[in-house]
Amino acid sequence: MKKLYFYTFLALLLTFRAYSAEPDLLTEAETLGEVAGEGLACQASKYDTYELLARAYITTKAPNNELLVQALSAYTNSKVNAFISNANSSFADCPQNRTRFDNQAIFKTVIYGNGTLKTPDGKILKPVQAYDASKLYQKDPTERDKILKAYQSYQNRLLNSPAYQKVLKEQGL
Repeated sequence: MKKLYFYTFLALLLTFRAYSAEPDLLTEAETLGEVAGEGLACQASKYDTYELLARAYITTKAPNNELLVQALSAYTNSKVNAFISNANSSFADCPQNRTRFDNQAIFKTVIYGNGTLKTPDGKILKPVQAYDASKLYQKDPTERDKILKAYQSYQNRLLNSPAYQKVLKEQGL
């Protein structure tokens, strides 16, 4: 019985160490989302390809549907936050960001029909369940405009809010 506990403990320890050695999927999704937000905000020419590759990467790496939904949500939230950050700076860094965005190694990733990915460093990532990678992302030419409109609407509500007006009045502005 002691051997069973020992081997169970050893297996759990090795599993935990192997799992913790890789970056967390949610962290990776957030990072991919930040980059996507910059690409979208700066109208990078390879943005649509990036969207497909990033979504394929997240979908392939997700061990189950629950984590997939969480990762895609983290990706989207980070993308919107990065877009807003660029909008707040009046898209000032866009020329450099566009160049950097379009020259990323991720564009050398190969997607196979069943969702398997071959990364630029030669790693093969197989999905838990095969999927049709071509259905992950449908180009939406109005996506940037929709986010910008939502951002501007939020800014207008903020500027016209009674609390903001009160602070302006108190500050003599």
